[in-house]
Amino acid sequence: MSTVLKLEAPWPQVKELLKEANSNLTDEDLYYTPGSEDALLQRLAKKMDRSTEHIKGWIESVSSNKGKAS
Repeated sequence: MSTVLKLEAPWPQVKELLKEANSNLTDEDLYYTPGSEDALLQRLAKKMDRSTEHIKGWIESVSSNKGKAS
């Protein structure tokens, strides 16, 4: 089963917004290529001690709000 992220902004922009929202995240943590969503979500879930569903929602929220997500 593969998860699909629904991004409303290009990944490089979303990645920078995520790093602004959580300064503990590194480029390595946020490494992503289309088709590898599950690996990204699992890596962030482990680092942030959250569920993959929570992480997916957070990324999509940041993407859709262009950085206004908390």
